[in-house]
Amino acid sequence: MAELEKRIAQGRGDAPADIVLRGGKLLDLVTGELLDGDVAICGDTIVGTLDHYDAAQVIDVSGLTLVPGFIDTHLHIESSLVTPFEFDRCVTPRGITTAICDPHEIANVIGAAGIRYFQQASRHTLMDIRVQLSSCVPSTHMETAGAELLAADLKPLMGHPSGIGLAEFMNYPGVIFRDAQAMEKLALFEGGHIDGHCPLLSGRDLNAYIAAGIRTEHEATSAEEALEKLRKGMRVLIREGSVSKDMHALQPLLTERTSPYMCLCTDDRNPLDIGEHGHLDYMIRTMIALGTPPLAAYRAATLSAAEAFGLKDRGILAPGKRADIVAVDSLETCHAQLVLAAGRVVDEAAFAGRETVAPVGRQSVKAPPLRAEQFRAGGNREETDVIGIREGQILTDHLHETIAIVDGDKRPDPARDLVRIAVAERHGKNGNVATGFVKGFGLKAGAIASTVCHDHHNIACVGIDYADMAVAANRLSQIEGGFVVVKDGAVLAELALPVAGLMSLEPFEAVRDRLVDLRAAARSLGVTLEEPFLQLAFLALPVIPSLKITDRGMVDVLKFEIIPG
Repeated sequence: MAELEKRIAQGRGDAPADIVLRGGKLLDLVTGELLDGDVAICGDTIVGTLDHYDAAQVIDVSGLTLVPGFIDTHLHIESSLVTPFEFDRCVTPRGITTAICDPHEIANVIGAAGIRYFQQASRHTLMDIRVQLSSCVPSTHMETAGAELLAADLKPLMGHPSGIGLAEFMNYPGVIFRDAQAMEKLALFEGGHIDGHCPLLSGRDLNAYIAAGIRTEHEATSAEEALEKLRKGMRVLIREGSVSKDMHALQPLLTERTSPYMCLCTDDRNPLDIGEHGHLDYMIRTMIALGTPPLAAYRAATLSAAEAFGLKDRGILAPGKRADIVAVDSLETCHAQLVLAAGRVVDEAAFAGRETVAPVGRQSVKAPPLRAEQFRAGGNREETDVIGIREGQILTDHLHETIAIVDGDKRPDPARDLVRIAVAERHGKNGNVATGFVKGFGLKAGAIASTVCHDHHNIACVGIDYADMAVAANRLSQIEGGFVVVKDGAVLAELALPVAGLMSLEPFEAVRDRLVDLRAAARSLGVTLEEPFLQLAFLALPVIPSLKITDRGMVDVLKFEIIPG
């Protein structure tokens, strides 16, 4: 009661506010107006706007524009390659004050312990990390993951303060064809928030999927697809990750009329892309430059996001709302000059004052030593299924190439950009190794390997030389997972990710610098992709059309089945 009375007294001006932001313009997310007046803060809550207030601490924001803190509506923090604490330090100064995450990457490696790690971390970060409960661990029956989470495993995780609901339901065939396990999970969260994931789904199948109570969708990759989903009541999350780049395709749809039902997300974005371009701040300024009305862009990043996920305490600068505030240089350029998260000024002192949680998932790479001959590709048909990369998308093409069989092996052919791809099980369960072909890397020599391999996170490897592929894959076991580039038996560059084979223990700046070295090493092998490592990771995700590969073989995603060898 004392805190309640304190807020009321400070809002009325009967007592000085704890903090006042003075001199800036306030963006009204309802009308789009830029308004004058102080913003008064009591503890973690805004208590006054559009008036003059006295305060114990006055912060001068003259010349700046105040907007609500940005909300990333769907992401996997693990894909930033750093711990939640380093992710906080990386993006909160850019104005991202809420992150709605799905920790299914780490859950696929170590199960419920990975989700609990994120729940515990969420209590100590400056940003508000909301931890959705992972719906599809593993994502399908066509891969070997390190863990499995059934409805009974999720139930004890419910009710945590960081929770909102059930994370992206990737197994959309399991929904529309009423798979028993899928039905149990949907029933457990019925009436609550359930995130969607249904790339290219349309018509009656889309109707059935939405009828399950699924509310959001971040996999729309064209305006036509997004418009159907909007018309059917889904909240469409515009995504711009390190590989999945849908912003330019969907930007024309974001108007002041549609903005209440559109949000922004990054899904998977690493520190190098964040450092070079930005995060949600990059999306806002880019879309405005492309012609999106500023009100629509800022609504999507704030108020619409809060409304979509039932976060009624934020998303607008108004009394009674959480004091998540970003002071930007201008609406058009969107460079944060000052950030407050729950009323705390975001600076190095605030980061240094946080408690942290011990990392989990060490020694998780348990693959047996791999030999060069295991990367051969047998078969008795020259006609070969080939994964076709679409740069900037995680959708792939299902190509067919004629590849000669020599001594029982279909060899990589760099002249035709036909590169060997392999996935090796690394959780110590069966030792599976599956091989195939991919087109679009441009690789001319050597090999690249990774334990970031969605969503099962086995070892994914592409290469021209089998011996180099074996060296790269085996090096991952030695460094507890990560990325490795090899040529002529020598490691050219690497990044160790010892937390479940997904996250570094280093500061985000160190990870960013290692990624620069890794990209340079990849280019030296002929790679033409801007982001080869995460592009590789998504070639193993069998819920994204059209052709993928797991440790069990090549997967025809449209048929949802493994292609016979």
